[in-house]
Amino acid sequence: MGPKQLMEQDPGELDVSKLHPLSPEIISYQPTINIGLIGHVAHGKTTVVRAISGIRTTRFKCELERNITVRLGYANAKIYKCEDERCPRPLCYKAYGSDMVDNPPCDVPGFDKSKMKLLRHVSFVDCPGHEIFMTRMLSGATVMDGSLLLIAANESFPQPQTLEHWSAVDLLKIQNLILLQNKVDLVQGEVARNQYQAIQKYVKGTVASNAPIIPISAQLNYNMDVVCEYIMKKISVPVRDFVSPPQMIVIRSFDVNKPGCEVLELKGGVVGGSIIKGVLKVNQIIELRPGILGKDASGNLRCSPIYTRVASLHSEQNKLQIAVPGGLIGVGTTMDPALSRSDRLVGQVLGQVGTLPEVYTEIKIANTHLLSKLLGVTMNGTAQGKVGGLIKGEILLLNVSSMATGAEVLKVKDKHAKLRLKAPVCTSLGEKVVLSRRIQGHWRLIGWGVIEDGITLDVLAATPDLT
Repeated sequence: MGPKQLMEQDPGELDVSKLHPLSPEIISYQPTINIGLIGHVAHGKTTVVRAISGIRTTRFKCELERNITVRLGYANAKIYKCEDERCPRPLCYKAYGSDMVDNPPCDVPGFDKSKMKLLRHVSFVDCPGHEIFMTRMLSGATVMDGSLLLIAANESFPQPQTLEHWSAVDLLKIQNLILLQNKVDLVQGEVARNQYQAIQKYVKGTVASNAPIIPISAQLNYNMDVVCEYIMKKISVPVRDFVSPPQMIVIRSFDVNKPGCEVLELKGGVVGGSIIKGVLKVNQIIELRPGILGKDASGNLRCSPIYTRVASLHSEQNKLQIAVPGGLIGVGTTMDPALSRSDRLVGQVLGQVGTLPEVYTEIKIANTHLLSKLLGVTMNGTAQGKVGGLIKGEILLLNVSSMATGAEVLKVKDKHAKLRLKAPVCTSLGEKVVLSRRIQGHWRLIGWGVIEDGITLDVLAATPDLT
């Protein structure tokens, strides 16, 4: 039985083959669309999330002390529209937290007797904007269906990480993009208009050429109803696979037990991420790959998948019986919480036992595309440097789904490259790989490729006994 005024969710009666991302019994409880917040540091990404969802995504001590996002932040929001067609736009659009009832009253003066209709339930992925956290932004980008690019009106355009994030979105083919010109309350009208025109000129011929540009003040909640309207109209509903065996990309993992917790009160490890296909259910036995890494008696690398049971499913405060693709989901398990502490399982793939992809130690990538120049980097204090070709023996940083690992270049030929991974990766052929090179002490985005082949690692198969 669901919470009061949320639609009932009975897993026994749900026909997953008939579900879609806007099914009322699904979006009542959990988000089905992921939207990333990207852009330069301190341009207002976290403030926008708070203005829409009511949730502050900076939770850790280091984030609060520095007032920047360090780890991937996340928050859910429901977007509504007044059922009375006479209610003026954009005031007829409103966003609330994930636990809001399905049909709250409209708060527009004169329409207070009308109800609002739930149209979307979205997850916001708040990416770090600082240059040293670029790899975390790329991890978050792997689950995005659309993105909001923040541009501060009180700074010159474009800023270094604005370009780098923009390029990452382009590489990952995230088509649904909305540009938010934030902090317009801090500048004169003419300054804001000039920057608006500069943005329009810059985006011509790019992935954002048709993207709307919305002037906002997230701090003052100015034009946030317009943002809700454009999220509804411009970020298309993705096609989801509900019938395949479930598979989830892990982007966060936690130990939720507090110091001094009694043994009998201990809870299993928790992983957070986005389901890319299939449906997860409470009490289902699942597998995480690559799992626990070690070496055998001969010194050869081996991986032992983690087998565990789904103890609970949550979408923020909403307790779920089933979890579907899209949105960010917390999966409570029965595994040792030490395994999931402090994001130790980030980059792992979770899913039905025996259905997960192979684990690779070496990969061959094809269609390698390198950027023409470095983004967000000045060489010798002046112009941006050019991106040189891959060099045999150099160490790169690879982002494969949400996994970030080092890799040694073993061989380069034309647009093909062979790479030895520093840590095994659970992935599939055809998956996109983002390449970064260490320049001036930081990892910088230089290009991407597609996995065409590789050397796999034998996985220690086991029959999980979790009764």
